[in-house]
Amino acid sequence: MDYKVKDISLAPLGKQKIAWAESRMPVLMKLREKYSKTKPLKGFKISGCLHVTKETAVLVKTLKAAGAEVAWSGCNPLSTKDDVAAALAEDGISIFAWHGMNRDEFYWCIEKTLEQKPNLTLDDGADLIFTVHYKHPELAKEIIGGTEETTTGVHRLRAMGKAKKLLYPVIAVNDAETKWDFDNVYGTGQSSIDGILRSTNVMIAGKNFVVAGYGHCGKGCAMRAKGLGANVIVTEVKPTAALKATLEGFRVMPMDEAAKIGDIFITATGMKDVIVKRHFENMKDGAIVCNTGHYDCEININDLEGLSKNKVEIRPNNEEYTLEDGRRIYLLAKGRLVNLAGAEGHPSEVMDMSFANQFMSMLRLAREGETLENKVYDIPESQDQEIAKVKLETMGINIDELTEEQVAYLSDYSAGT
Repeated sequence: MDYKVKDISLAPLGKQKIAWAESRMPVLMKLREKYSKTKPLKGFKISGCLHVTKETAVLVKTLKAAGAEVAWSGCNPLSTKDDVAAALAEDGISIFAWHGMNRDEFYWCIEKTLEQKPNLTLDDGADLIFTVHYKHPELAKEIIGGTEETTTGVHRLRAMGKAKKLLYPVIAVNDAETKWDFDNVYGTGQSSIDGILRSTNVMIAGKNFVVAGYGHCGKGCAMRAKGLGANVIVTEVKPTAALKATLEGFRVMPMDEAAKIGDIFITATGMKDVIVKRHFENMKDGAIVCNTGHYDCEININDLEGLSKNKVEIRPNNEEYTLEDGRRIYLLAKGRLVNLAGAEGHPSEVMDMSFANQFMSMLRLAREGETLENKVYDIPESQDQEIAKVKLETMGINIDELTEEQVAYLSDYSAGT
């Protein structure tokens, strides 16, 4: 069995963590129980590139239980949990992932997952899909479809689809309501704060907490920082997003102004160069800077390096940069995803729905992939509602249902006042 992980002896600890996640992911476990009997993914080879966490392991094991052959790599050099990777390797998964890999190693791992010549791909950030398109287009002939987990990846794939450059259909898992309005908001908000606290142990209350970007992830960060007593400041480029932040009671201003007064900065935009040289030059002594967007280009680390005379890691995932004038700026998790590099990523409960969507999308592609066009597809509304319904049931929550008369009323255009 082919794999490469940091230390296979870590497997027992990883299995304990996976078991904990399984106890918190009832929707995905119900799907596993159901489809392990019929094995609708038998004969399908799935290459996946997604953060190797205990939650992802539950998804991987569910795909395998449904009959798939699975090869896996991490989608971020610092997000892999080595004990979880070891546990998956010991369970027979061809996994290539370890914490702290460099760029060349990162892409080597992706290449290894493609050696099985997949007919389905599962992605987070689209690095796997791009590798197929740009380096191995011949593999696309056998791939009937793929999925994408993140906002950034979906945006790029939609652009590829519009330009007629996609070589196979992709389902935008990120754009499911049971993903972006839960995983992105509540998951990112809680886990990003968790990453900041584990990396710094600072008090959030009373701090000027600057959130760059008020999309779903930014909303979650702002919400949780506010709940901890921070004075939240939002920076935005989109007028409607800035207006929403204003009406939520947050201060809104350009980053040039926020840089002067912020104590903690977090970027959540999906755009490069959100914090650059001129911002670092105006920050307070002791400012903390981190990122929760998928790529590490939101904070221009080269600019920070150029302004600094010294750098030292003062605690895990926390580097102190001393500028020429003596001011200190603290960069967390090397500018990568602070919630995954600095903590454990999203809570299992919220990933339950996201990964249920991933699993259901794999089933859909297995059934329909060969009939779909080479473009980006949304998840059906019916799937969103079904997953939300099952999630509520597992929480012991019941809701109302429309009567037949009410259903008819919805489309009765003759009804007036």
